[in-house]
Amino acid sequence: MSTAAAAAALLLTGCGPSQPQSQSTTAPATGQVSQSASPTTSASSATSTPSPSSPPSSDATGGGAPALCKAASLTAATDATGGGAAGSVYMKLNLTNKGAEPCLLKGFPGVSLVADAAGAPIGAPAQRDESAGVVDVVLAPGQTGTAVLRYTQAGNYMGCTLVDAAGYRVYPPEDTDSLFLPQPTKACSNADIVLLTIGAFQPA
Repeated sequence: MSTAAAAAALLLTGCGPSQPQSQSTTAPATGQVSQSASPTTSASSATSTPSPSSPPSSDATGGGAPALCKAASLTAATDATGGGAAGSVYMKLNLTNKGAEPCLLKGFPGVSLVADAAGAPIGAPAQRDESAGVVDVVLAPGQTGTAVLRYTQAGNYMGCTLVDAAGYRVYPPEDTDSLFLPQPTKACSNADIVLLTIGAFQPA
C-alpha cells in the first residue's frame, strides 16, 4: 500500500507542472492573435472609410450644379456698341439661354468666319484673349452671357486674299455643336492671318 501510494503521489507530481506549461503556451498565442487581428480591423476600417465618403462627393458633383450650356438651348447675337480702334471693331458676343432650365457658360467659345450657314471656316479661327479671367456664368432661362469679340479689318493686311464671309460660326465652350450668326463681312482665306480674338464669357 505504501508503494502504491508513493507511486500515485509521484504520478500526481509529474502531471502537475504539465498543466501550467500548456496554459502558458496558450496564453502568448492568444495574445499574438489578438494583436495581429487589431491591425487587420483598422486596415479594413481605413479601406472602408473612402467608401462612405464617395457618395457625398458624387452628390456634390451632380447635386444642384447646372449642366453646361449647349448650342441647341442658346441664341447668339452681337452688339457692336463697343466701338473700334486702329482698324478693329470690338463687339459683345452674347449667348442667351432660351431653354427652360439654368445652364453654365464657362470659358472661351470657338469662333470663326464662314462662307455660309453650313460652310467650312474661312482662314484662322479666333485667338483667345485671356485678359479677362475664366468665371462661372450661370444663365437662368432668358439670361445672357457675353464675351468680347474683336474683328480686325481684312483690308489692313497686305498678304490677305479677300473673300466674302456670311457671318460667324460660334461653338459654346466644350460643345461640338455650333450656332451660325449672320453678319456679312470680309475675311482672309490665308490661315496665317488672324482677324478675330475672343475673350472668356462674363456675366452680361
